[in-house]
Amino acid sequence: MTASSTRRTTAAHSRLAAVGAIAVAGALMLTGCGDQTKDNGSSDTAASAPLADKLPKSVRDKGVIKVGSDIAYAPVEFKDNSGKVVGIDPDLAAAMGKQLGVDFQFENGTFDTLITGLRSKRYDIAMSAMTDTKDRQEGIDSDTGKKVGEGVDFVDYFTAGVSIYTKKGDDQGIKSWSDLCGKKIVLQRGTVSEDLAKAESKKCPAGKKIAIEAFDNDQQAQTRLRAGGAAAGSSDFPVAAYAVKTSGGGKDFQLVGEQVEAAPYGIAVAKNQTQLRDALKAALDAVIKNGEYEKIMKKWGVTDGSIDAATINGGK
Repeated sequence: MTASSTRRTTAAHSRLAAVGAIAVAGALMLTGCGDQTKDNGSSDTAASAPLADKLPKSVRDKGVIKVGSDIAYAPVEFKDNSGKVVGIDPDLAAAMGKQLGVDFQFENGTFDTLITGLRSKRYDIAMSAMTDTKDRQEGIDSDTGKKVGEGVDFVDYFTAGVSIYTKKGDDQGIKSWSDLCGKKIVLQRGTVSEDLAKAESKKCPAGKKIAIEAFDNDQQAQTRLRAGGAAAGSSDFPVAAYAVKTSGGGKDFQLVGEQVEAAPYGIAVAKNQTQLRDALKAALDAVIKNGEYEKIMKKWGVTDGSIDAATINGGK
């Protein structure tokens, strides 16, 4: 999820061409990667994997990297009809696991608690469509501007913007964020969608503020919009586009306007875990170089968000 952070809003190039490709993901849900909460299927061991020696010894000995993730954000990470964890992040983690000789085990948690879980060592990393921002790097609460923690480092692996969507055939004149004044929007708590809605509402005329209803996960927001409980919803572009193509067989929602706030997704790592951070970067670069990365992006129809090389703390 795009991280909640106040940044300059800039219109990103529309990736509507990618929407059709994302539809392919629906057919792949049942044939995608296995349950990442158990085993990524890799036969590599820490002794034979090419990059195993880059990991901290404690991680090599465990053979497991615990991943905090909000597993309700298709197509980035979600459970298919059989309950298996699938998506862009689990597939990418499995490919990186082959390089490092460890299993990435995904553990479900609400998005706005993932960094807290990382800080308390419940997770080794957080990988959940989380935008790399300066506020998160520095441990700043973007709502208050106050420091609330030591911050985290990010290994950036994807780029995505934020989109608005409405019920199909009922956009209520909404083409941009300013058109939401006097209307209600549903979204996931702790994301840039919520931050943008709050910032835009402050610009609205008196008596026409934006009514914001925030949920623990994006699926709840979609359900609310589907039932007619709001004028629009907002989420990261890959998620919004996936919902448009799959919800109700493509009959429930439509995208409106262009993406904004294009920014990198990053794997979050505690500040004191630099060796783990650098090992993840090396694994990601290896997966990009050997072609596995692009195969995963094509599988889920999100090649427009692909990167050419891993970056540490590239967010603004």
